[in-house]
Amino acid sequence: MTQAHLSSRITNITGGGSDGWDVFHKARAMIAAGAPVIELTIGEHDIRTDPAILDAMHGAARAGHTGYAEVPGTRDLRQAIARRVTRQTGVPTTEANVIVTPGAQAALFAAHIATCDPGDTALYIDPFYATYPGTIRGAGAIPRAVPARPEDNFQPRAEDIAPFARDARALLINSPNNPTGVVYTQDTLEGIAGICQDHDLWLISDEVYDSQVWEGDHVSPRALPGMAERTLVMGSMSKSHAMTGSRCGWILGPEAAIDHLITLSTHTTYGVPGYIQDASVFAFDQGAALEAEIAAPFRRRRDLALQILGRQQAVKAIPPQGAMYIMLDIRATGMSGEDFALALLEEHNIAVMPGESFGQAAAGHLRVAMTVDDDRFASALETLCAFAAARS
Repeated sequence: MTQAHLSSRITNITGGGSDGWDVFHKARAMIAAGAPVIELTIGEHDIRTDPAILDAMHGAARAGHTGYAEVPGTRDLRQAIARRVTRQTGVPTTEANVIVTPGAQAALFAAHIATCDPGDTALYIDPFYATYPGTIRGAGAIPRAVPARPEDNFQPRAEDIAPFARDARALLINSPNNPTGVVYTQDTLEGIAGICQDHDLWLISDEVYDSQVWEGDHVSPRALPGMAERTLVMGSMSKSHAMTGSRCGWILGPEAAIDHLITLSTHTTYGVPGYIQDASVFAFDQGAALEAEIAAPFRRRRDLALQILGRQQAVKAIPPQGAMYIMLDIRATGMSGEDFALALLEEHNIAVMPGESFGQAAAGHLRVAMTVDDDRFASALETLCAFAAARS
């Protein structure tokens, strides 16, 4: 009997190669074997969801909101998201501009399904969050990376995007940025907006770190002239409210696009549990103070990192302006990011992500997640710098 074949769409999600996370998998294996690894790899808060949010979730479930919830999202949550977005960006937003999704990752997939037909080219900026090219392939589109440059602090240049844009349908950006910690400037975003308008591209803007800005201002490209009608914005409770496991995200966009995304959700995810949505409304009702409290450890560790890095010369930092990461330039060692990260793990039980895990533009760099307590974070970073100095 012949074996039934799986689709090339699903078997080719990683492009037929490694997913680039070999160091992470090795660190996890060491931890499982009992090794005391300091893990600075993934963007997971070292504090868990606030107990008051969990109480609200429990109360909503006990009150009976455990059946099918509205597929677009509950009216209360869509309105809460719309109020937050209007307040933060100045763009008038209503519940008709919002669909709730099972996390931002599902939102990214849905956004590419909505904007790209099979075989279309979808652009994204390198360095990139690790799932971006696979998400695009899974949607049936062809991923194409547009390199940003270390010498520009990884701010994408419009002139670098333009040659790729002629045959593309969508451009995916992420600010505040994972992995670099860069916040795109007004000039950068205006250049991107011009490219999208000149080449009739959809802009897919991943803004899950909008509550974690340490320098400058977060500008949503949806607020730029002529962009609201061609921009889909991803958001999530994961980073702003430490609700990573609750899987509650959203897409903002034009009403017509949201209507079609609701149809897609009806045929795929069928929405998000109601008690999780009720807890998300409660979380939003706590206001900006709770978001600032959740972001505070990363701001504090970012300042701590700059103090440590300022006392040495072997490692340079890409200016960490937002998000829970700092990108380090270790090219002075002559080592690749992958070789450095593997050696650091083997010799000092410190796990960081090689820049190459996020594309070739960040080769010779490391992404360090600021996701352990201050003392362990400082100790690990000092060891990393000494390790680099010995090889420079």
